[in-house]
Amino acid sequence: MTDLPPLRDVIARHGLQATKALGQNFLLDEQLLKRIATIPGPLAGREVLEIGPGPGGLTRAALKAGACVTAIEMDRRCLPALEELSEAFPGQLRVIEADALTIDHDSLFEGPYDILANLPYNVGTLLFTNWLSGESWPPKWRTLTLMFQQEVAERIVSAPDSDGYGRLAVLAQWRSKPRIAMKVHRSAFTPPPKVMSAIVHVTPTDAPTGTSARRLARVTEAAFGQRRKMLRQSLKGVPGALAALEALGIDPSRRAETLTVADFVQIAAAIN
Repeated sequence: MTDLPPLRDVIARHGLQATKALGQNFLLDEQLLKRIATIPGPLAGREVLEIGPGPGGLTRAALKAGACVTAIEMDRRCLPALEELSEAFPGQLRVIEADALTIDHDSLFEGPYDILANLPYNVGTLLFTNWLSGESWPPKWRTLTLMFQQEVAERIVSAPDSDGYGRLAVLAQWRSKPRIAMKVHRSAFTPPPKVMSAIVHVTPTDAPTGTSARRLARVTEAAFGQRRKMLRQSLKGVPGALAALEALGIDPSRRAETLTVADFVQIAAAIN
């Protein structure tokens, strides 16, 4: 590995400006990036997937930690900067020019891998729910370490009867353990976003038996799609859901935000 120029110099030399249309906000503080790269644990020799590396700040931190990184980037303006990183870390970096939403991420790796990314704000939630929604469990990914807007991060870890609790919390918590690992001030980014950010770290846990990701997604989508309505109203369009409430002794006059993750799993499991 050769000495690398500061990230600000890389951005200036390649004329890179963060694009709002792509949800880009670049992190340039290398000490902060190094701390983020430690959240998944020691990366030496591990396969890592990064979405939206931009000029390569987090990529650089993961490579320095010894990871073998596969980076998916759709902004071709960033490819020359990433190519320089590939030359500085021979054999450690593979760059794929593509839209990450169009690729089967598991197919890129022979074995388990970790996902580490400062996700583009405009697709972060969709990518996250896709990684959580596979029917096969445990997933091929070992950990998720992801930057979100702080409001989204808090929704992921929210408990029942709290303002942020909803479908995202249920999908994240029913068979994995999410936590907020670090909060990141808006001033750390270039350009600074209007909101604060936070890093969520997720590890898979055992999946409850008797239900499926698709069925749980259907129940939670209906329940929280009309979250201010009682369950008897919000779930009436889901075949078998009202009968499941009765069988489980769940009062149909309750609202979705009062149910626990375990309650939703039981409802999904009870639907024939």
